[in-house]
Amino acid sequence: MALPLVYNSNYVTELPEGHRFPMMKFKSVRDILLEEELASPEQFHEPEMATRELLQIVHSADYIESFCNGNLPREMERRIGLPWSKGLMVRTRTAVCGTILTAELALQYGLACNTAGGTHHAFPDFGSGFCIFNDLAVAAANIKQRGLAQKILILDLDVHQGDGTALIFRDDPAIYTFSMHCGVNFPFKKQQSDWDVDLPAGMTDEAYLSELNAHLPELLSRVNPDLVLYDAGVDTHQDDLLGKLMMTDEGLFKRDEMVIGSCLANGFPIACVIGGGYDKNIGRLALRHSILHRVAIKLFRHFRL
Repeated sequence: MALPLVYNSNYVTELPEGHRFPMMKFKSVRDILLEEELASPEQFHEPEMATRELLQIVHSADYIESFCNGNLPREMERRIGLPWSKGLMVRTRTAVCGTILTAELALQYGLACNTAGGTHHAFPDFGSGFCIFNDLAVAAANIKQRGLAQKILILDLDVHQGDGTALIFRDDPAIYTFSMHCGVNFPFKKQQSDWDVDLPAGMTDEAYLSELNAHLPELLSRVNPDLVLYDAGVDTHQDDLLGKLMMTDEGLFKRDEMVIGSCLANGFPIACVIGGGYDKNIGRLALRHSILHRVAIKLFRHFRL
């Protein structure tokens, strides 16, 4: 058995030329894994598109209808930062099911990785920061509702706080939110996660990994999750356009190794999404995101899952 991976060609849709959201990175991550023979086509599982009813487990019916029909008010579309199109609508709903599928595969095999996901700035009735529907939240709520897991940990290491996720689950003891992020970065109005760790700008590998290591064992012991949803954003990297931290490729590798290895060593299934990452050079950015999959492939073999 090889590591389960999740991808759909609908993860990519056209954006206006020069738009700063790196849409092509999702396909590029998949292509890198295939071209370097880190994965085979048979390892990839293809998600469907989320129904409007499925999205309502987290999001308001009015918001879902307005977005899916292309009727969002201009100020709401501006807050998201992505111009509406039918392709974007399909892409967004498919990515949500991609994270649900990744979670299902993780519960079955112990570990699985999406090639998209991590839209943690989406709130129940509005989107923000390139996030329209919150795939992490919908996946966690769906898995819980179906009785596949009773305790779920959302472990968010994107450079930006998972504010939408924090608000959605603030009154749900079954879903625990942990966010370790740059305190002076977006969003500038933070929400209250179950556990927040604010990092100073400019933090390097050694300090970051020391901080993570100081919290991770207690976090896993405290929550004792049936499932971990891991947002492995690479916008903590020193070359990221929207990050304020100074991690290197080696630091990202060690971070992902620490998180995935700790979960697997303790018997906690872990579903990984790629989270944020911003670079004008899509190839360079995709390589950065593929660190997650390289670590996961290595540890999947090591633990003989």
